[in-house]
Amino acid sequence: MTNNKTLDARSRTPRRHSQRTAHATRHTHELAGAYKAATPTVPRRRMPTVLVGLMAAMPVLAFAQQVAQANPSASPSRSGSAIDAGTLPVVQVQAPSGAPSSDNVNDPNQITGVSKTGTALKDLPLSVQVIPSTLLQEQGATMLRQGLSNASGVNVGGQDTKGYYDHFLIRGLNAQIFNDGFSDGDLLGGISHSLNGVERIEVLEGPGSALFGSGPPGGTINIVHFKPSAEFHAGAQVEAGSFGTVSTSGYVTGPTAISGLNYRVDATVSRADGFRDLANRDEEIRPSFEWKLDDHTIDFSVDAREIHETPDSYGILYFHGTPLSNVSIDSKYSTPFAFARGTYVRPTLTDQWRINDFLTINNRLSYLHRSLDVLGNGDSTSTKVSGDEVVGRQLRQQDDSDNSIDYQLEPVWKFATGSVHHTLLTGFEYQHEIIDTERSTADLPNIPDAFNPVPPETSTVGLKFLCDAKHSCDNDHLVANNYSLYATDQIDVTDALKVRAGVRKDWWDTSLTPNVTVPGRFDSEGQPLIAGMTQTRDDAPVSWNIGVLYKALPWLSPYFGVSKSHLANFNSENTQNGIGAPESALQYEAGIKFSFLDDRYVLNTALFDVSRDNVAAATTINGIESVVFDSQRTKGAEASFDASLTDAWHVVANVTAQHAVITDNPQGISSVGNHPQGAPAYIANLWTTYDFAIAGLSGFHVGAGVNYQSQTFSDITNVNSIPSYVIFNAAFGYEAHSWGIDLNVHNLTDRRYFIAANAAGAYVGDPLSAFVNLHTHF
Repeated sequence: MTNNKTLDARSRTPRRHSQRTAHATRHTHELAGAYKAATPTVPRRRMPTVLVGLMAAMPVLAFAQQVAQANPSASPSRSGSAIDAGTLPVVQVQAPSGAPSSDNVNDPNQITGVSKTGTALKDLPLSVQVIPSTLLQEQGATMLRQGLSNASGVNVGGQDTKGYYDHFLIRGLNAQIFNDGFSDGDLLGGISHSLNGVERIEVLEGPGSALFGSGPPGGTINIVHFKPSAEFHAGAQVEAGSFGTVSTSGYVTGPTAISGLNYRVDATVSRADGFRDLANRDEEIRPSFEWKLDDHTIDFSVDAREIHETPDSYGILYFHGTPLSNVSIDSKYSTPFAFARGTYVRPTLTDQWRINDFLTINNRLSYLHRSLDVLGNGDSTSTKVSGDEVVGRQLRQQDDSDNSIDYQLEPVWKFATGSVHHTLLTGFEYQHEIIDTERSTADLPNIPDAFNPVPPETSTVGLKFLCDAKHSCDNDHLVANNYSLYATDQIDVTDALKVRAGVRKDWWDTSLTPNVTVPGRFDSEGQPLIAGMTQTRDDAPVSWNIGVLYKALPWLSPYFGVSKSHLANFNSENTQNGIGAPESALQYEAGIKFSFLDDRYVLNTALFDVSRDNVAAATTINGIESVVFDSQRTKGAEASFDASLTDAWHVVANVTAQHAVITDNPQGISSVGNHPQGAPAYIANLWTTYDFAIAGLSGFHVGAGVNYQSQTFSDITNVNSIPSYVIFNAAFGYEAHSWGIDLNVHNLTDRRYFIAANAAGAYVGDPLSAFVNLHTHF
């Protein structure tokens, strides 16, 4: 996926960093959407010469800017006379509503959308972390997957992590992705998420079904976009770097001629050759409007994306339990002409009607169209190294579409019973989703030399795409109608004691209609799935949560919570055996939230115990791709630390230790006690920045980071795994009044490492790479 960068907080203002406070006010309305696109002139593995030159030029450019600002008379007007600065009006620019003013991930006073009750983080008896765009900019993050390391317990991986779309685990369990409070739907055939117009990323750890309905127990990732501003701002940027990466993007926001109606447009176009020749292209535009009309705040947006990526399901193949070590990191076992083309169109309309201080009614409506056209290799343990050859390779052609409507009616009531204050969220939700999928699979010729691989196929000519039990195949029509009633009460018993309780009743009506009969395809009860015969399933689970937080001291707040969640086994990948019973999960969590010295030092800790039942897991049995249902349990501890050590020095760090195991698997008793796919035992991340001046000129900043992840396994057999890794990153930049330049370097030691453990092979992490971003705003 191409690199996308949002510059709406380009000030890079860490919390209470005095050297950046003035910049934050001016710059938090900057450019959205930087994506890295292709240019063949940049070397793929070495740091481009242009980057070194730009890095060396930073102090000179910055000094020239300072001189120009200090000597305005040196710049002649078009008439040839000097401009009298005293005749110019003073221009005051304010950041748009909701723009982040810090890079703090644990601000106790932050109010998040995932709470739905307008509750500050310090009063929530659960683990929620907020990643602001300012921090993402410091790290050079351009994709969602690059920024989530700032939250504890999050890693890329899990079932069907095929290297061209987002799939995440939180606390060793699957997570669901939302955009501004609306689900992105089926994530097992998902999309890559850029940071185009993104203000912040919210991460709710643990089950969230009591608020959001059907969802996995790992947690909820909510992407929040900037809203239009009542004052005119605009910006543009260009970015270039390794792997033939170049992108251009821009944004504009401001008022319209209609009173109270503001607009914003974020757009980007990018291309990249990509590491390992995994080329990609991305085109996105997101216009949005906000109209404040009497007691109503009406928001409308359209998010349109055209995404082209190159699948790499095989990565580096396993040999004797680990990825091949004596082959080049550029070695490819995947089909050279593989592709993935996706479209994403989502119009959204919301109305916040503030009737009085007692009642606010939120109406929210979203329509989502997604399509995915893929020619890519299957990810199966049947693909392996045998002798010197690579055998069992297959190529799947896939054409999916997902159309869904989501309507939410959420009255929020604020009242008191005596001295006890309540914020009561009540809600009704209706979701209608239609998934159509058509797939067939062809066998590929073996690769003669696994240690110097050259895939023999050059086109689909001569390949025979089949549809049977040993060739991934379906032509299905899936329909879901979901109805929900729910309520969550945030209770302020006293200033110190907070209670939160929620319950949700769902009615799930799902159906599967095969359009073709696949030989050897049976449902979970052993009945054949016949073309034209509709399989239906009705479920009515109840999800709930309850938690208590007590502010024992001004700087110490212990909490405890229990939550029950459910996930409908309704998606495009797990229907080989029909629609299965819902997954359920139960979590116990206890933690302590610390905050010292006016929130300059914030430490959040948690212990968790999550069990999940009826988990759909893809596997290969006797050469046949199947779905088995097992039970899992994860116990662990995590900590997240955020500190402003000085006004110029900021540190963000997190660590997670967890033990995830299979507790039951009727179809594979030998897997009991093994680890689930993609769940590491340890995760740790650190990022630090420092602001400084050169020759009295302020505005410079430098950053450094470390990412660690322990061993993870490719499936529940635990035969294959990827090793642990440690990588180092760095950043350097300068920020002036209306422009800035940044250099971000990834994997400083050029470490060979692997991001995720797929079934057949390991998805490869980027080698040493660097990117320069030049941006301006006004």
